[in-house]
Amino acid sequence: MKKQLFWLVVVLVALAMVAAQCGGGQPAPKPQEKPTEAPKEAPKKEEAKPAANGHKYGEVTDMGGVDDKGFNQLAWEGMKMAQEKLGVEVKVLESRQQTDYEKNLNELINQKYNGIVTVGFLLADATKAAATANPTMKIAIVDFPSQTPTDMGLLFNVDEPSFLAGYLAAGMSKTGTVCTFGGIKIPPVTAFMVGFESGVKYYNDKKSGKIKLLGWKTDGAKEGGGDGSFIGNFNSLDDARSSAENFFDEGCDIIMPVAGAAGLGSAAAAKDRGFKMIGVDSDLFVKAPDYKAIALTSVLKKIDNAVFEAVKQMEDGTFKGGSNYIGTLKNGGVGLAPFHDSEKLVSKELQDELKAIETGIIDGSISTGWPVKK
Repeated sequence: MKKQLFWLVVVLVALAMVAAQCGGGQPAPKPQEKPTEAPKEAPKKEEAKPAANGHKYGEVTDMGGVDDKGFNQLAWEGMKMAQEKLGVEVKVLESRQQTDYEKNLNELINQKYNGIVTVGFLLADATKAAATANPTMKIAIVDFPSQTPTDMGLLFNVDEPSFLAGYLAAGMSKTGTVCTFGGIKIPPVTAFMVGFESGVKYYNDKKSGKIKLLGWKTDGAKEGGGDGSFIGNFNSLDDARSSAENFFDEGCDIIMPVAGAAGLGSAAAAKDRGFKMIGVDSDLFVKAPDYKAIALTSVLKKIDNAVFEAVKQMEDGTFKGGSNYIGTLKNGGVGLAPFHDSEKLVSKELQDELKAIETGIIDGSISTGWPVKK
């Protein structure tokens, strides 16, 4: 309950901050660098086979697009899972600009869809407006808490697996320095960074270590829970690469970028330097085969499972508006990806320690440091 209340308050505040700083929520690039942007084209509509029972469910993406190799794509995989397992029809409408949010939602509503999933905090206002104006429509939103009696929030305690990732990075670093940075300073991003830092600190406490973390410092007295490094967007590969290279120049050899699709820019830099990277949201090893060699693990936000569960509840009549789904280590909604080709590099001792820490996080004996106390 404490985390849910925290999300509801702090994310709404963060959303207002982002809107004020970024022109209504659209990330701003660095003044001297032109970010890699999505192509300017009409929103894509991807349709699946008609449902035998005539029931239809739609997804509305944010500006990252359905092929972002991140949370939009994961949400669509959850929709396709619903098609396969529940026999329903699914469609995705891509948003290329903020004005597409309302338009895409209204298109699905006007076409009498049985339920809608919106993806990302940038769609919060449009989702709230649609839910308020259409109280019989079932709507779920990824990465934002419920705002009305008829919509459901799909949230994830990413601080939990991020703590494990921080401990792992500290135990694997050869230079004694690890690093992280974010896309935009909002709770869905900083939760990763706080957990990662707490994991590094826990390693230092247990091992009398001196592993240094670059890119984030938790401080309850600071706005947003601390100070850190942010590139100001989620789509510029160039910005993410530049940030990673700066950290590598300072001695970091394991990096965890929390910057959506832009994170692949960091992967390219890590590959050039022969360093390791920890992915976020989905499994880096699987989603970006070109970077298998540098993938240590990934902090998984199992959006596909959450979206499937939401659609399943919409379909079987158990959907409850005004509530939040919370993905945790305990219920399998979040976790660490397999080590894959890096398995042989992670000692059995370290793997056993991670399992014990996971148990401690689940039973509450180990705190991840999130939410940040003032």
